[in-house]
Amino acid sequence: MTHLDCLYEVHDPCADGTGQPSVYLTFDDGPHPFCTPEVLDVLAQYRVPATFFVIGTYAAEQPKLIQRMIAEGHKVANHTMTHPDLTKCGPGEIQHELLEANRAIKIACPLASLQYMRAPYGSWTQEVLSASASAGLAAVHWSVDPRDWSCPGVDAIVDTVLASIRPGAIVLLHDGCPPSEAKPSGDSSLRYQTIMALSRIIPVVRDRGFAIRSLPQHH
Repeated sequence: MTHLDCLYEVHDPCADGTGQPSVYLTFDDGPHPFCTPEVLDVLAQYRVPATFFVIGTYAAEQPKLIQRMIAEGHKVANHTMTHPDLTKCGPGEIQHELLEANRAIKIACPLASLQYMRAPYGSWTQEVLSASASAGLAAVHWSVDPRDWSCPGVDAIVDTVLASIRPGAIVLLHDGCPPSEAKPSGDSSLRYQTIMALSRIIPVVRDRGFAIRSLPQHH
């Protein structure tokens, strides 16, 4: 994939004036009724903010989790309404997916300030980027991907993240799964490995001198 006009890393990771380099935790495919609260609990334990790229249909089903994210200082971002591969959608479909997700998130929590979107599967085209810009959203990819969605093991997730961390890094993790992969009964163990890995990653990242922040204000 070519690097189109989207954010892979934050280019000024010390912009807050502290001089401390930052890394950015991001979570895709939620909110999930069982997994997301556990992720939020870990983040609260360490007082770490993150950015959640949520699916609009899930936001509509779980408004209290969207409200909790905002109340606890996290940012909520757009991960489309139904999680399609946008490269296979027409321009009208792309726009509909983004605008409907924006609407669902704002209904769930009017305090949500929507600034960012991430394409499902990280699949970007110029049409996707143009639709994102038209919706007032900056496109965000990632620079660290431990493929936690595939459940490679807690150690594998931890090792991949820690080996790839550098100033401005955007880490991709998951607190849910796409509607096409969701099990009807729900599965509280779906992101068990991610949750366990997160509780190990945060202290080490901090020990290395990094601050963990949500994505910065987009202008």
